[in-house]
Amino acid sequence: MTTDQQSNVGEYYIVHTYSGHEERVKRNIELRIKSMDMESKIFDVIVPTEEEIQIKDGKRKSVQKRIFPGYIIVHMEMTDESWNLVRNTDGVTGFISAEEDGETRSKPVTLNPEEVQSIMNQVASGQPRVKLGVDIGQTVKIKEGPFVDFLGTVDEIYPERAKVKVLVSFFGRETPVELDFVQIDKVEEM
Repeated sequence: MTTDQQSNVGEYYIVHTYSGHEERVKRNIELRIKSMDMESKIFDVIVPTEEEIQIKDGKRKSVQKRIFPGYIIVHMEMTDESWNLVRNTDGVTGFISAEEDGETRSKPVTLNPEEVQSIMNQVASGQPRVKLGVDIGQTVKIKEGPFVDFLGTVDEIYPERAKVKVLVSFFGRETPVELDFVQIDKVEEM
């Protein structure tokens, strides 16, 4: 069955796993799908991730971060057999269900098409998210450029450009300075 055909069949479900074991659970489900000949009922197992650029000690490092730690998404046709296959896979703690009148439903809740599309767009965007490790209002030390060793306060963060605007006190006046993420270090509060 092609991906286009699959997208019209079945629903997307959120499955809870042990945090940090999402990839292992995905592999286990995929192995069970093959060994139990369930390709016609379970179409895809997704661990939603996005690229994140972390800046530590002035170095950029690209890492894949899970968007929903402890959860995977399974595209499947819900039958007793497919439900049991996923539910009884090592590392799966259960499907996400909703409460109705104070009672938990026994059948899993499906993701609506808008939610699925939003998650898939986030995964496929290819646009890395930059994680600086500082927040607006935090004190930083400038380690490069004409203001080296000056302390300043983060005024704005531009993650798409990997820049920050820092307010530096210069001759008694706060002067805005735009810097690259790698030009600053977070000052630990005492």
